[in-house]
Amino acid sequence: MASSQIPVPGNAAEAPLHLGRLSLRELSMESLLQTIADLVAGALPGNLETSVTLLVKDAPSTVPFTGRLALSLDESQYERGHGPCLHAARTGEATQIADTLTDDRWPDYARPAAERGNRSSLSVPLVIDEDDRIFGALNLYSRKPEAFDEDARVAAMAFGPYAAVAAGNVYAYQTARSMADNLQAALETRAAIEQAKGILMERHKMTPDHAFRLLAVASMNANRKLRHVAEDLVLTGELPFVVPGGDRRRSPRSRSLSRPDSELPEDS
Repeated sequence: MASSQIPVPGNAAEAPLHLGRLSLRELSMESLLQTIADLVAGALPGNLETSVTLLVKDAPSTVPFTGRLALSLDESQYERGHGPCLHAARTGEATQIADTLTDDRWPDYARPAAERGNRSSLSVPLVIDEDDRIFGALNLYSRKPEAFDEDARVAAMAFGPYAAVAAGNVYAYQTARSMADNLQAALETRAAIEQAKGILMERHKMTPDHAFRLLAVASMNANRKLRHVAEDLVLTGELPFVVPGGDRRRSPRSRSLSRPDSELPEDS
């Protein structure tokens, strides 16, 4: 994901506070994490490339990144199943490589990283939603060895709690919105089906169970969702049916309701 081109605070101390002033309702998870990556890259010295690893049920992905090097280094770790960013996300421990030429913890990752131009890195863990097993890591990559002294580590670590809380709030908000949308859709589906059942019960003096089974048969025969069949009945007064040979047509009211009871599903 390309840089969001947000205004970057003038120093590292101000950058985490900038996260607290963001309107989380206006941000998606992706745009928030991109903001975090941009803030870190702009606030810390050394012309760093940054990224955020998102670990959802142990499946990693890079949501934002500020340069192609950061993205390629993340993906190299995902392919191998290990590396500093995955270690930070999985263990909750800040993970630093002082020099990729000498680090011996992940040699199959570190040596190729050095060949690509990365000499040191720092990954800060993010706990976004522990119950849903959503973790992450804020990754900083430098082309210089030993680029992260104590001041740089303290500044980078300061982003962790802010970034994790902000991302967690966005995730919780989006989850709540999704649940509300699903509930609304379920209520609308139920309302349409109840209306359709009422029409059939009134018109043909049948029981609620019989009316529902008739809707179910029409849904199966037309290969359409039950809700859509019910909505059509409410709007048009007709049910779809399938004639021999699979030709779907709109049936007259009387013909659509003349199917024998033997074709209706049994009551559960």
